Amino acid sequence: MPTGDLAESNGTFFRFADRQGNPVGFGGIEFYGKDALLRSITVSPEAQRHGHGSAITRLLLQYADLQGAETGYLLTTNAAPFQGKLGFHPVDRSLVPAAILASPQASRLCPATASILTRSVSI
Repeated sequence: MPTGDLAESNGTFFRFADRQGNPVGFGGIEFYGKDALLRSITVSPEAQRHGHGSAITRLLLQYADLQGAETGYLLTTNAAPFQGKLGFHPVDRSLVPAAILASPQASRLCPATASILTRSVSI
């Protein structure tokens, strides 16, 4: 997961915990006008397969909706099938807003082979 730009990011990053307060994962979001870039979504290995990744993604989408975003984007090299179950679908780079493509994550950190997925932030 690319994190080399976190110090320069304009995003908000969250640590997520289970009901007992045990850390289960992390996720962040950056805003570019009405577009939101979900990023750095990860779940610790011992917490995987318990719905935490889905919950983190939904919470980030709800946060984006509350902040006035309309469309969510994410870049991935391996989570497209998982995110597809949450309503994300692949989008051609030519259709992605320039601000998302110019973000440090899209322009420097993720490989050009990373898939870009999108969906409405409305749940």
